[in-house]
Amino acid sequence: MNKRLTLIALLLFSFSSLFAQTGLKFGHINSTQLLTIMPETKLADSTLERFGKSLEAQLKTMTAEYQSKLADYKEKAGSMSDPVKATREQELTDLGQRIQDFQESAQSSIEKKKEELYSPIIKKAQDAIHDISKDKGYAYVFDTSVGAVLYAQESDDLMPMIKQKLGLK
Repeated sequence: MNKRLTLIALLLFSFSSLFAQTGLKFGHINSTQLLTIMPETKLADSTLERFGKSLEAQLKTMTAEYQSKLADYKEKAGSMSDPVKATREQELTDLGQRIQDFQESAQSSIEKKKEELYSPIIKKAQDAIHDISKDKGYAYVFDTSVGAVLYAQESDDLMPMIKQKLGLK
């Protein structure tokens, strides 16, 4: 066990010495923060919100229709003949199924719309990060927003350069 730890320590020391000798530059950026300050994100957020509200309005209309028909059925069920009662029950079941199908379809539509709206924004941010990293000679750039970097030696924050490239304040 001690031999294994010693070997790991030697390897880590060798890699850190190699990086120091070769002059590799490391940088970091918080991509979530970058995306939140991009004006395109704010526009996409409001577009997605309007889209969701329009679907929600349709769902409310369908739900109100279902509740109205259910109340009518409950009120008149005692005086209905069996065939009429069965037909009304089937109508309620069908409407309930249509509402459920609509909810699933709406959720899928929202996910597709979200992908459609945010993909170009994410690509623009990634392209800016890649361009700055390449232009400034960074060997590695870490995304601090995902929390995967548990420890890092001092590195350059690329946020100011990326913001400048994208024309952000």
